Amino acid sequence: MQAQDVDFFLTHCEQRYYAPDEVLPEPASGPVQAIFSIRQGAVTGLRGLAELSGGAFQYEPGDLFPLGAALARRAVTATYRASADTFVLVLPCEAMTELAARSAAFADFLNRRVQGFPDLSRRALQVAYASQALAEQSLETPLGELPQRAPVSCGPEQPLRAALQEMHARRIGSMVVVDAQEVPVGILTRHDVLERVALAEVPLDRPVGAVMVQPVHTLPHTATAQDAALLMSREGIRHVPVTRDGRLAGLLSERDLFALQRLSLKQVGSAIRSAADLPTLRLVAQDIRRFARNLLSQGVQARQLTALISHLNDVLTVRVVELQAAQHGVDLAKVCWVALGSEGREEQTIATDQDNALVLPDGVSPEGVQAARAFGRAVNLALDACGYPLCRGGIMAGEPDGCLPLGQWRRRFSDWIGHGSPQDLLQAGIYFDLRPLAGNAALATALRAEVVEAARRNPRFLKQLALNASARGVPLNWLGGVDADEGGAIDLKLQGSALFVDAARLYALAHGVTATGTRARLVQAGQRMGLAGAEYEAWASAFEFLQMLRLRVQLEGGAPAARPNRLLLDGLNDIDRRILRESFRMARQLQQRLRLDYER
Repeated sequence: MQAQDVDFFLTHCEQRYYAPDEVLPEPASGPVQAIFSIRQGAVTGLRGLAELSGGAFQYEPGDLFPLGAALARRAVTATYRASADTFVLVLPCEAMTELAARSAAFADFLNRRVQGFPDLSRRALQVAYASQALAEQSLETPLGELPQRAPVSCGPEQPLRAALQEMHARRIGSMVVVDAQEVPVGILTRHDVLERVALAEVPLDRPVGAVMVQPVHTLPHTATAQDAALLMSREGIRHVPVTRDGRLAGLLSERDLFALQRLSLKQVGSAIRSAADLPTLRLVAQDIRRFARNLLSQGVQARQLTALISHLNDVLTVRVVELQAAQHGVDLAKVCWVALGSEGREEQTIATDQDNALVLPDGVSPEGVQAARAFGRAVNLALDACGYPLCRGGIMAGEPDGCLPLGQWRRRFSDWIGHGSPQDLLQAGIYFDLRPLAGNAALATALRAEVVEAARRNPRFLKQLALNASARGVPLNWLGGVDADEGGAIDLKLQGSALFVDAARLYALAHGVTATGTRARLVQAGQRMGLAGAEYEAWASAFEFLQMLRLRVQLEGGAPAARPNRLLLDGLNDIDRRILRESFRMARQLQQRLRLDYER
């Protein structure tokens, strides 16, 4: 807010004192006449009969309330009571409206309310880590905003000799091939010249179109540098043409991304893929943590950061699987290595253990099953050596229950869905996030489709999942404050993100959502349920904030190795403390919806 707008706020406020247990606004007070800003103390809101299931919530210094009622010119639905000696600034609604008209920042705050806090938290985090990456530009930058050289292009009929001469004269590493409408149709790089021209002994009078690489991988100017980094890593390419309205507008090279980040996604991914043995992989795996720290310093959001970490973990796992398959004589075309849990959802953080399985073809001999399990066990031990601990619950491909032929997997899922007890489902829920990672993906793809459909058609199974998901306690006390343990800490995974993961998995299965990521599940399920966008977006934002806190704790090393998700509340700033409290309120609301939907 501008200084004059802050002055307006202060000069139109009245300071009041409320003794402990004294009531501020309540439903009987009628339409709200003013909003309150807490300077000192705390205020607890207790839900009325209309919203009895909502529980209590607490406001602390810096909080502004009750905005929803003030904006709607209605009475509050809760009784607000001071829980300590409390001093507040009281701003009349007429002054609030006038201030919103003159201050865009204040109006935006009123419109977005708590939804604006995660941006503030992320900016604060970015400042905290900026000293580690001052020369780096954010991977969230749209490609259209990055400095790029003008693209050099030619038509597919251009003779090779002329194209190569121009590449040499301009000292460039690639030539984009476009059609008459300037739409990219192919690309020729110096690397391609060796394989497709020199070694193939192609005459230089042949047209470029005869040797160009096609189709060419492009990105629109609205895509981000992160999108380009992922594309380069996944496709093993070094240049990405950038388009605007389908026409060639620029060219992004691997070197350009190096300028954005000292340690690039492509660099780490390439080092992992080229690792010839386990000792090399153990060294390269350490770069994943360094890379994550660099991204955190750039202010990258939680879902993007966990997706990038999961991608690199995928690349490392695939390489380990390839190396061990060669040693054990396993034909990867006949088996499928499956990622489960957070890896299956592509939501891995830094401190993550293993959750994986092997799907074998039907008809494999008992000896073949034993050999596959030995292979799986070797992969599990190799991943453990690379910093991915063995699963304490035994959910791994090297265990008897984690390496089965397709038919046995079908029967196992059928038993869970048709007859599984609540305790079985607590252990089995992780398997419903399966994603094929290496080998014959068709084995797992068909299984996943069958699982989603079978679960959707079984009300008993869905109700049991709902009971399990709503049984986890939300760490809020009866006053609505965060309820820490005796050491002043909470577990951000078990008491936080897992609440959203379980609910999202249930709603995804219930509504036929095939996405595996928690955010995508919440959004797509919410849309199919006909919910207001603000409701499911709030769930997704709360989940992502908890994920970001987990990454911070793990990267800063503030939690013991045995409890990598343990957060000490005293270490939080005021903004993060408020968002944490609101995130838990969102978790509680989500659980309440589960109970309303399934406990009847």
